[in-house]
Amino acid sequence: MARVLVLHGPNLNLLGDREEEIYGRATLADINRELARQGEAAGVDLEFYQSNHEGDLIDRIHAAKGRVDVIIINPGAFTHYSFALQDALRAVRLPVIEVHLSNIYAREPWRRQSLIAPVARGQIAGFGPFSYTLALQAACRLLGQG
Repeated sequence: MARVLVLHGPNLNLLGDREEEIYGRATLADINRELARQGEAAGVDLEFYQSNHEGDLIDRIHAAKGRVDVIIINPGAFTHYSFALQDALRAVRLPVIEVHLSNIYAREPWRRQSLIAPVARGQIAGFGPFSYTLALQAACRLLGQG
């Protein structure tokens, strides 16, 4: 069975209680539950991890090598300044799909640059929780399962 690691970066644990006008009302548990349901239907095993700490995310990325087939990542604010996350994703040589709930290009100027995009197969942004669904569909296509 194909395996997909879904990484959630800083502050995503506050979804549903944080700037609902930008991020919506869905909680991280809601998003993970729906993705798990979709993954099961597609025959894909999903692993979820959220951290507010850059090093924890990097450790999970390193541990993914040889164990998962695709990484879906919402790096949160690390998107815009974490060369360390970019290096880790590049080093493991796995397909990466970058996800954002909001359209980062329609927000503050500092949010409009992604350091993850250069190492990602693609980026999905601006569709709220549905961004994750689209990312999973893209992962299934990369795995030849969709």
